[in-house]
Amino acid sequence: MQVAGIRRVGVRVEMIEAGKLRPLAEDEVLLEVRAAGVAVWDESVRTGAWDVGAKPPMALGVEAAGTVLAVGQAVDDWAPGDAVMTHPVPLRDHGTWAPRLIAPAGLLARKPPSASWEAAAAFPVPALTAEQVLGDALNIQAGEQLLVHGAGGVTGGLLVALGSLRGAQVIATAGPASQQRVKALGARQVIDYHDQEWPEQVRAMTGRHGVGAAVNAAPGGAASAIRAVADGGRLATITLDPPSQQRGITVSDIYVRADGNQLRKLAQTLGDGQLEIPIAASYPLADAAKALAQATGGHIGGAIVLTL
Repeated sequence: MQVAGIRRVGVRVEMIEAGKLRPLAEDEVLLEVRAAGVAVWDESVRTGAWDVGAKPPMALGVEAAGTVLAVGQAVDDWAPGDAVMTHPVPLRDHGTWAPRLIAPAGLLARKPPSASWEAAAAFPVPALTAEQVLGDALNIQAGEQLLVHGAGGVTGGLLVALGSLRGAQVIATAGPASQQRVKALGARQVIDYHDQEWPEQVRAMTGRHGVGAAVNAAPGGAASAIRAVADGGRLATITLDPPSQQRGITVSDIYVRADGNQLRKLAQTLGDGQLEIPIAASYPLADAAKALAQATGGHIGGAIVLTL
């Protein structure tokens, strides 16, 4: 089986031979992959910065959508033909940039009929990240002021939408090209992050106090975001750049974890039309290296996917 991956940590992505698939364990399913997400976290896997459980030579990819081909003996929630999506980490064998994928049945969610294969494939990681930030790290409550720094990206947009669904009063930062979309997702105010004094604008909007909770989704942006947080507030960052503790602010450094229950609830919200995943570009599997280069290039305006 030809997959898109790496022969060793740190080398370029190429098509490699993955060999025959092993028999399924009792709790596993075999998927025919229809599309797979490509994002900056895949670069972390390529360089060895994120241990996803598999070792090279391996297919990259940590999220996908596809059709169930076979199920293990203990699996009774899924059947051949089911359309699903998954974030199957730790990987059982290899990643999702492959025609076939073995995944734990407990980490599957049903693909909404209204969602495209591309949107379903690019949904699991950013959606789980946003939910875990807002629910687990920040415990956002209705009526609370929430800052989303870097709302123009895929994860940032989901943070705005999910924060609004929780009843938060969302203040967001985004570039000019993204501001209308971010407002449509539920942000009450959107500030241009190109203005280096944007944290002062947030403070002015909040009676000089700052917001009670904030999330940084802009690479290198956590040190700026904390300036807009009230004393004793909470800041979560998803870009591996937590600032030092200050003014009694609780700082959380968040990296996504696989959670089938959360993903299934989020998939229902996607199917209801309350969440969206804009797709910036789609590539065939053989062009995975080009897809990853675009995904890591910044300012892409949506998700990057591989279609099989």
